[in-house]
Amino acid sequence: MLEVFFDCSSPWTYLAFHNIQPLAKEMGEEIVWKPILVGGIFNSVNPSVYESRKTPVPLKARYMKKDLMDWARSSNLAIKMPPSVFPVNSVKAMRGCLWLLRDKPAAMVPFATAVFEAYWGDDQDISKDEVLTAICNKCGLDPQAFFAGIAEPAIKDQLKDNTDEVIARGGFGSPTIFVDKTDMYFGNDRLPLIREALVRSKAGAA
Repeated sequence: MLEVFFDCSSPWTYLAFHNIQPLAKEMGEEIVWKPILVGGIFNSVNPSVYESRKTPVPLKARYMKKDLMDWARSSNLAIKMPPSVFPVNSVKAMRGCLWLLRDKPAAMVPFATAVFEAYWGDDQDISKDEVLTAICNKCGLDPQAFFAGIAEPAIKDQLKDNTDEVIARGGFGSPTIFVDKTDMYFGNDRLPLIREALVRSKAGAA
């Protein structure tokens, strides 16, 4: 079992979202996508993120940007860091991912991909209704149904529940990935370890 807790507001999550799909296909694993709000995680258990943004270590910040660009090039993705609006309020986009998982599951990955591309590749503010409307149109979704869906209390509650769940299971950011429920990994660069964990899991089940 491969669970991916994700928020489109994170560039490292964009990388992991993109890179884990061919890995899962290769390994014959279905991904259980779990949209979250990473800001809720930071507020609850990882407020040091905010402090590091206020007072970054210049040498570390310079290297982190290089590291991100190296990974983006390796993954053949366009990532602008920082985007014009950063951090961004991704709540509507993430509620949209949940609504699609419930009502149009096949459309969730294309929609989330388009959100990632709009924000990280095209430098668009994904908190704006007009940007989300354009993404809906690009993905063949009815914007009116989209905005009605993300306003449902059940969808709002599910986003909070997912965020609370990953915190309860030890998560502290996005992306947080679990193999077989209890084996947790954090970040795009852990995918080689996830591959090894899936190999071990399959060997143990054989």
